[in-house]
Amino acid sequence: MAFAQRLTEIRDGFERPFWIANISEIFERLSYYGAYSSLAVYLHEKLNFSTEQTGSLTGIFGLVWFLAIFGGAIADRLGFRRALSIAYLILAAAYFLIGSIGASWLAPIRSSVPLVPFVGIILALPALGISLVKPCVVGTTARASKENVRSIGFSIYYTMVNFGGAAGPWVAGWAHEHLGLEPVFYIAALSVLVMFFFVLFFFREPTRAAGESAPTVASTLRNFFTVLRNPKFMLFLLIFSGYWIVFWQQYISLGTYVHSYIDANANVEWILVTDGLAVIALTLLVNFLTRGIPAFTAIIIGTLITSLSWLILAFHPTVLACYVTIFVLALGEIIHQPRYYEYISRLAPPGQQGTYMGFAFLPLGIGSLLGGWFGGRVMHHYAEIEHHPAQAWYVITAVGILTAALLLIYDRLVKPSQTTTA
Repeated sequence: MAFAQRLTEIRDGFERPFWIANISEIFERLSYYGAYSSLAVYLHEKLNFSTEQTGSLTGIFGLVWFLAIFGGAIADRLGFRRALSIAYLILAAAYFLIGSIGASWLAPIRSSVPLVPFVGIILALPALGISLVKPCVVGTTARASKENVRSIGFSIYYTMVNFGGAAGPWVAGWAHEHLGLEPVFYIAALSVLVMFFFVLFFFREPTRAAGESAPTVASTLRNFFTVLRNPKFMLFLLIFSGYWIVFWQQYISLGTYVHSYIDANANVEWILVTDGLAVIALTLLVNFLTRGIPAFTAIIIGTLITSLSWLILAFHPTVLACYVTIFVLALGEIIHQPRYYEYISRLAPPGQQGTYMGFAFLPLGIGSLLGGWFGGRVMHHYAEIEHHPAQAWYVITAVGILTAALLLIYDRLVKPSQTTTA
């Protein structure tokens, strides 16, 4: 097909809601990863939470991955335009509240309730909005794309996600350096508030395909319990949560570690930009080079590479080593991530692909919650009690190596690839 013809197909193949939804996704991801990249430093240095409390509270930020299972059903019932509008209002309020935790106008509440649960509730609020945004944008991408360009549509969506994910820490780093920590969250709130008006004025509900029915919350719950009764699949998800315990330490533990033991003036947010940039630049190349590797093998290799990346920082506790560590961590992510979703899509029984793909996000949520608790305690023990902070990275790496070993044992004993279901 001639390039000009293909370009014409792309130009004519997407309805306006496709572009509105995907542009808004850039700013949603910018806000999320911008806030996430500064969160641990904000809690530890500005709000004076202990290392353990900082880890646990930062882990709560990953609750969004638990709610993703039900967000699609709710968004379908509300309609994408209404759901997106509500989601961006929730997110604007949530990020504003996070940046205002130490504000004087919240002092009466802070003094009358336990502080850690109070902050934990505020940090959980973004999950309510993001769990609606994700299915709306993905659903719009599917509905507002013609069949001949739909695969390109999802590639555009993935690019938008990563562009926002890379831009977020960069914006946060600039704001932190020039304005302070609280403005990071106010900028995140402003970003999604603008998207509320953007969606309200320009987004139109995409046409539902003929015969497509909206899932009910009841049917989603039935599918939820059906998957829960699949022990092989749930065991795989539980084991793979170990990967995300290791991965999320870049947001949970790295910031406080760098400022406490390497360079108090280092721009941690800009270090975290490395992950998003690497994913944008190298995904196609790495996927091409690893296309002949079986999906489950790629998952194990990616887990090992991400886990071993932390040894670079353990051996060389410098700012430069932080950049190299995150780059190698991203390589592991790039190797396993597309193959992970491919693997789960093949495990899903006919008619349950959507439910199984919703469950694919569970390890991210489990890894965030457990990773917050685990990272905070490991850093506290080895850095503040034993006074050997680098030892924490050896323990974190060990969790990843154990995860890879358990995945290998799982594949050899369960052999899910030889069955039609998990």
